[in-house]
Amino acid sequence: MDSNEPSRVQKNEKLGFFDKLRNVKYDYWLIAILILAAFLYAWNIWEAGEANSFYTSAIVSMTKSFKNFWYASFDPAGFITVDKPPVALWFMTISAKIFGVHGWSVVLPSILFGIGSVYLIYNLVSKRFGRIPARISALIMTLTPIVVADSRTNNMDATLVFFLLLSVWFVQKAVLKEQQRYLWIGFALIGFSFNIKMLQAFMVLPALYLYYWLAAKVNWKKKLLHLSIATVFLAVFTLIWPLSVDMTNSSSRPYEGGSETNSALELAFGYNGTERLLGQTTGTGGAFPGMGSSSKKSGTKSSSNAPTPPSGSKKTSANGNPPAKPSGSTKGGAPSMGGTKGNGGGAGAGAGGGAFNIGTAGPFRLLQKELGPQISWLMLLAVFGVISSYIYYQDPKKKWYSLNSQRKELWLWLGWMVPVAGFFSVASFFHPYYTIMLAPAMAILAGVGIYTMIKQWREKSIWSMLLPISILATSILQAWYLTDYYPTLAWVLLIAGIIISIPLFVLPWIAIRLKNKRIWPIAALIIVMLAPTWWSLTPTLAGSSNGIPSAGPSLLSGGGGGMGDSSVDSTLLKYLEKHQDNAEYLFATDDSSTAAPYIIKTGKAVMAMGGFNGTDNAITLKQFKKLVKEGKIKYYYSGGKAGGNNSAIVSWIKKHAKKVTLASSSNTATNNSSSVTVASETSSTAGQAPSGAAPGSNSGSSTPPAKPSGSSGQGQAPSGAAPSGTNAPSGTGSAPTTGKKKLTKAQLKKMKKQMKKSTGAQAMGGGMGGPGQSGTLYDLSSIYK
Repeated sequence: MDSNEPSRVQKNEKLGFFDKLRNVKYDYWLIAILILAAFLYAWNIWEAGEANSFYTSAIVSMTKSFKNFWYASFDPAGFITVDKPPVALWFMTISAKIFGVHGWSVVLPSILFGIGSVYLIYNLVSKRFGRIPARISALIMTLTPIVVADSRTNNMDATLVFFLLLSVWFVQKAVLKEQQRYLWIGFALIGFSFNIKMLQAFMVLPALYLYYWLAAKVNWKKKLLHLSIATVFLAVFTLIWPLSVDMTNSSSRPYEGGSETNSALELAFGYNGTERLLGQTTGTGGAFPGMGSSSKKSGTKSSSNAPTPPSGSKKTSANGNPPAKPSGSTKGGAPSMGGTKGNGGGAGAGAGGGAFNIGTAGPFRLLQKELGPQISWLMLLAVFGVISSYIYYQDPKKKWYSLNSQRKELWLWLGWMVPVAGFFSVASFFHPYYTIMLAPAMAILAGVGIYTMIKQWREKSIWSMLLPISILATSILQAWYLTDYYPTLAWVLLIAGIIISIPLFVLPWIAIRLKNKRIWPIAALIIVMLAPTWWSLTPTLAGSSNGIPSAGPSLLSGGGGGMGDSSVDSTLLKYLEKHQDNAEYLFATDDSSTAAPYIIKTGKAVMAMGGFNGTDNAITLKQFKKLVKEGKIKYYYSGGKAGGNNSAIVSWIKKHAKKVTLASSSNTATNNSSSVTVASETSSTAGQAPSGAAPGSNSGSSTPPAKPSGSSGQGQAPSGAAPSGTNAPSGTGSAPTTGKKKLTKAQLKKMKKQMKKSTGAQAMGGGMGGPGQSGTLYDLSSIYK
């Protein structure tokens, strides 16, 4: 600091807020990156529909009362909660309260938090490494496919990543400012983040402890004291919500969805904790129609929301070649939901089905085709970048292993990436979109590493070969990912990577000066950014906001809508609203996917007796009888998942209740025993089982409806489902026809929208139950008359 510095600081302190604002030096590259992020995350979001209807239903309910808001109640009556803490949903509920409940309004917080994460990465990197590495890191974060997909949904992951980065920002500030109050705030934010997605937030704790221990400029005794106090803040903010739940009488709050003992802490450490690592053994008893063993017979292939292309599609790629069969895809459909302990891979490991297709456990799982196209396009650049940057930032005046400020920052991000990558490499149950947790560390290590590798190459360092090696290896990996969709382009990318690598290998040994030769490294970076950029664009172009977010060309084949984003049966709804009288619940049903569309449509309470999967022990037969006797429940609809934990209630209903006969203006579904079921007015488009498509399907039975003969896979209409004289759309991209006449553009647009909804409703693999299927309505009011 020169002699004039204090006077400049004092002068700056006297300036007003707007004067300071005018003196800010803007990084226009950062502004451009943030605009790009806003486009990718927000464009077409008005096509979101219901987004993830499970959470959208909770948002509708949370707008009704503070009690529902605090507990994250799934239904307006406060019967059961969603299976996650409420904090992320609080932001979405506030947005819905301001703008109304729409697909875009419930997704808006995720969009803003996604953009905020990009800015935080730039800010965190620029303080120690400078603006250029910060720009590259922010750009990589922006163009990571799963970041785009997650930021376009009302799932919790984009919110979680933002608050984790914010906690790192405060801990970094505690080190730079040497003020421990920022450390306390940082650890308190980790506790706050626990109440976004529970133990997933604690993945980054080792990084924060390690970083402060290495970087704080105080002796070890003070470090220990500071971290101990910070841990107290962590514990308080972690436990304040789950303890408030568990210490409240169960009769005064909703049942904690997903838990076995109606406990938020048990939910955190069981269903959302150890079972993610060891394999899911609870909450998976509900059989999704088309899943499990039946999938092998059905021929159902991967969901169009999956990272892998929809098999059976005849849609040609951009190069004119049909997409190849994805690696690891099976003839059967989505795997069974429940992973078992010791199964070597858990739910979906190595099996088909995008929602659970997480590859085979092992050190290279993140590079496999099941997960790699979502997160790992530039993972090898991050790996080589760590080596390069750690060497580049060595202090020549000190020993090679000594730590300086840049190396300590590298340990922070290594401390983030290694445990998270380790978890995903061995865990038995998670969804591919959880890998967004890797994105910040990967983006920063790759961004800083690219910068240092180019510097070493231009300076003709002995480590200059790291740049061409990393570019060549990344090109090979990316070409492998492309082969399933664009075989010809995969070869083009591979050849381009080899060609651009040759001068990068040769020039340091033959060129006199490399200082001004920037064209080769820049061209190499453009080549390896092309494929991930296209993957990141696909959710935006498709207008997707999926319950199981993913990115990839399969979205452009019609895999847009949100999970459970299906039409409400208008005949059923009109009858229920007319005859509900003073009942508290519109109707009761087995699971949340059946209930959610009706809650969103009407804002009325629908009881999902078994929670998300139909497996929660949320209500006993005695309690259910009491509600029926009091007139709080008048109807039960059996259109949901089979095999839940409410068999005693369902058996009692079928024995004593009266089946309701409803006639529709379009068609009526009946079963083989002549009992009359509810007739669905939903369109019989591809991917939906229309009323009457399968006589006797799920009519008064707990078994899933039989798959109609001739069905060739998910996303195609069952045989006989289409109206007479109309060819069902094949999902191949060809124009559907009616007789010999082509449909109009308006009809095609409407049909495409219906197909997107129906395909999205099956994002979990093989259907979600609910109002796309025939079901039986039972009148309970006559039981106690």
